[in-house]
Amino acid sequence: MTPSTTSGSAALFRRAHSVTPGGVNSPVRAFNAVGGTPRFIESARGALLRDVDGNEYVDLVCSWGPMLLGHAHPAVQEAVVAAVARGTSYGTPTRPEVELAEEIVARTPVDKVRFVSSGTEATMSAIRLARGFTGRDLVVKFAGCYHGHVDSLLAAAGSGLATFAVPGTPGVPAASTAATLVLPFNDRAAVEQAFAEHGAGIACLVTEASPGNMGVVPPLPGFNEFLAETCRRHGALFVSDEVMTGFRVSRSGQWGLDGAREGWRPDLVTFGKVMGGGFPAAAFGGRADVMGMLSPEGPVYQAGTLSGNPVATTAGLVTLQHATDEVYAQLDRAAGIVGAAADKALTDAGVPHLVQAGGNMFSVFLFDESAGDVTAVTDFAGASAQNLDRYKAFFHSMLDQGVYLPPSAFEAWFLSSAHDDAVLDRVLEALPAAARAAAAVPPDRSARPADTDQGDA
Repeated sequence: MTPSTTSGSAALFRRAHSVTPGGVNSPVRAFNAVGGTPRFIESARGALLRDVDGNEYVDLVCSWGPMLLGHAHPAVQEAVVAAVARGTSYGTPTRPEVELAEEIVARTPVDKVRFVSSGTEATMSAIRLARGFTGRDLVVKFAGCYHGHVDSLLAAAGSGLATFAVPGTPGVPAASTAATLVLPFNDRAAVEQAFAEHGAGIACLVTEASPGNMGVVPPLPGFNEFLAETCRRHGALFVSDEVMTGFRVSRSGQWGLDGAREGWRPDLVTFGKVMGGGFPAAAFGGRADVMGMLSPEGPVYQAGTLSGNPVATTAGLVTLQHATDEVYAQLDRAAGIVGAAADKALTDAGVPHLVQAGGNMFSVFLFDESAGDVTAVTDFAGASAQNLDRYKAFFHSMLDQGVYLPPSAFEAWFLSSAHDDAVLDRVLEALPAAARAAAAVPPDRSARPADTDQGDA
């Protein structure tokens, strides 16, 4: 169904532009990567969004991951209402933060956790802690992995594999990235070279446990294990960013899919999204000896007025308590159905493509005919080879048919346990026309750099 009107969203977008840069509070929401009018959402329930014009959409973004159980889940809503009735913030320790910390420790390889309010804050704090614990300064990250808008991590690769990074955006001083090395993802040789040249000065290596911010580009088998061992051998800390994958791809996140099986664990882990149940909440955790360096036990300072907020931790706790094996089975099933249907529709339409998954997160890469038979995207260079105009056409066809996809080709698709067969049928019915719309877009012969609009939400 084509939206009856988007005039309400358009009017709000104009108003927002007069008081907010770009009219949005996080860049990808502006639809810059796909064009058109961003939808201003009025309400959501289950797997469905409703905009201010009354149009309804099947949601394949799920607030960029947090809505594991679907929108307005009754148990979460009831618990949040009760928490708000008791007060919204005290600036003191509370019972829900202890119970949520216990739940996270029980599910993951961390011994202790500290709550913060955003994934960016979690990563920033984890890196400070790693530097304080090791007494070193250098940080290693991978191109295409996003860890929030921390100055030192908004970095672009230098001219060689193991050269220091340069600022990736205006406003970041060169000094902020001077202690950052940016390497190609899934490239063992690059990691080995970086540690061979700089190992004695590397405080930590940080990576998305299974990247979803350049599209879904999972680690090659054994890659995370290799990173953990390399860090251990050189006395650096291995920081696994599970803000996106944590409690989504399994009850124990990406670590539950590879680390638990392979027998290794990260030194520090960052969490967010699902553990907040839709509220601004995040955390970082790790080995007891590392976490013991944090104030007030140790000398590394970190604090936050709203950290461990009782409403947010209540929402996160109830979400995790309802994230059962049955929920993950439904998520895996639903993601598999949609991914397979997208693959078939694009194949039938003759569009060169790759549907790539990391657990129940997946994304669709659309290419030109000249790309040949792409069997895997393993790094940012491969993800950047997409035909972005084809994704724009695909996106808007789905949107016009009432399916809300990520408004960027460089993002993961998310489903929830509320995506039942009736909802999935609506997605499946929309895919063939969207694939034909993508097929009608000619090859992109321009040499422009990829506009990743990187960073979810």
